[in-house]
Amino acid sequence: MLSRVADSLYWMSRNIERAENNARVLGVQLIQMLEASSEETLARHDWETVLEICGSVEDFNRMYPKMSTNHLIDYLAFAENNPNSILSCIKYARENARTTRDSIPTDLFEVWNNLYLETTEMKISEGSLRDIQQFLNRVKIAALTSHGIVDSMMTRGVPYRFFNVAKWLERGEKTARILNVLNDRSTADREKADGTNYYYWRSALQLVNGYEEYLKQYPPRMNEKDILTFLISDFSFPRSIQYCMDHIRESVISLEGGRVSHYSWRIYAALDLMIDEFDERKISSLKDEGISAFLDDFQNKCNDIGRIFSETYYLVEPSKTT
Repeated sequence: MLSRVADSLYWMSRNIERAENNARVLGVQLIQMLEASSEETLARHDWETVLEICGSVEDFNRMYPKMSTNHLIDYLAFAENNPNSILSCIKYARENARTTRDSIPTDLFEVWNNLYLETTEMKISEGSLRDIQQFLNRVKIAALTSHGIVDSMMTRGVPYRFFNVAKWLERGEKTARILNVLNDRSTADREKADGTNYYYWRSALQLVNGYEEYLKQYPPRMNEKDILTFLISDFSFPRSIQYCMDHIRESVISLEGGRVSHYSWRIYAALDLMIDEFDERKISSLKDEGISAFLDDFQNKCNDIGRIFSETYYLVEPSKTT
């Protein structure tokens, strides 16, 4: 497979996953904003949290004169000069799907081509949260449909493996970023006796769509250590960091036919080093600063794995990891 085709498959998958994740995060924020009472001051800080998860506070401040709800939604969902906006992710996914049509099912291209064409004709009234929620739901459905098409229609060859490596890497990194941001905010507000910490950790579960699954495994309480254990090291939850890393390694093994070659040993070594750290750490014994350091280190290692994977398989545009 040509490196430019592999590159397009990789970034198509990452942008599909990023579009879904950012749509979910923004959707949860909009719902929480509607549910917040006028007395709740915490909601005023939520937008900065969402910016840290899905974009950049500094980048937003350069683009907009003030922080308003309309500006925030425009930046996160529609801004063409924000490479992480949902609309930008849709465009990147569609363009990469177009250039790899010989390697993917036709239905996969059509999902993103249709969504792209819909967004070019989309009219959203200013301040209409209903219209925005419909757009976000459409993006999530497109992403979920894509995963169904890939799993049910693609042969388990090289294109399938590249798609999955990118998906799991993007997903694991986003889970770590969500946990890192919310853990820092929870730590800063720990001394408050106003239910803030409960709010943060419930939000963490909602942002990764894990609230219902968490309640099935744990008693109905928002225990910080239980949530961290569930989202970091659970072997069965598809958005836990452990699950994502295991599936990246499984995809690389399948890609290499179970062999370690002179060109692939670095990616194996990087993955093994990261996975070994999960086995050694006991989340329940980590202090606050230890959790933050662990999550910071994991995000840095995700960047390293993405870079090494690009170098190993000669992907032509590693700079797109921003």
